[in-house]
Amino acid sequence: MRIFAVIGLLLLAATAGAAEPALDLTIGGETRHFTRDQLLARPDAATIEVAKDAIYGRAMTYRAVPVAALIAGLRPPPDTVIEAVATDGYAAQLPVDQILSTDSKSVIAWVAIEPADAPWPTLPDKTVSAGTFYLVWTGDQAVTVRSEQWPYQMARLATQPSPAARWPELAVDAGLTAADPIRSGQTLFVTQCLVCHKLNGAGSAEVGPDLNRPMNPTEYLAPAALHALIRDPASVRDWPDRKMQGFTPEQMSDREIEQVIAYLRHMAGRKG
Repeated sequence: MRIFAVIGLLLLAATAGAAEPALDLTIGGETRHFTRDQLLARPDAATIEVAKDAIYGRAMTYRAVPVAALIAGLRPPPDTVIEAVATDGYAAQLPVDQILSTDSKSVIAWVAIEPADAPWPTLPDKTVSAGTFYLVWTGDQAVTVRSEQWPYQMARLATQPSPAARWPELAVDAGLTAADPIRSGQTLFVTQCLVCHKLNGAGSAEVGPDLNRPMNPTEYLAPAALHALIRDPASVRDWPDRKMQGFTPEQMSDREIEQVIAYLRHMAGRKG
């Protein structure tokens, strides 16, 4: 009997391992579940051309479904974002109006689907592709969508309260003027850094360490070294399992990196 029980467990494990990849979409508490085959079979699935893929760094062709079509009939609650969570714990905060756009003169968000029989190329400096599900952008303004808003290997999309409401621990001193570079750095941090890191325990990503507790990087790195680390981590330190890829000047300018550093320096005094 014990042998049969072991065989049964092995069969269950094999079945689970062979489960078809699927993407969950939760809007305002209502969830829709899409398998790869279901998405590829949809009548609104299309072949799209992405002129400058932010992750692959070149033109790419995909079979994809508009995100707005997947959300059709659901109403995102006010003051929410769409959080895209990847299988490795990466979590991007995406503006609802941007996600729901269907205007090709602006931007259109798509869920690209990697077919089982036609795998995509491996990602630069990695051993895996961006599949099975990858959020990509087309439209005249697609080049303005920041690199960290192209989440790949997605597991789910879900509405969440805006980062400011959800994580007050990210807030800067209320006395700062609206034009203070620290506020710009905060906005950039939420878009570009919170996808992998927490700060003061705030954030839903599980990839990198908290950037304020117990110590803020501005407390132990010289400004030039921290700037270099953000631009190209391998130029400061490298190891086989390094996940951070850094940011090209197209993805973040030197001025923007300095704004993020200004925000981090400011938050070093706000660890409460």
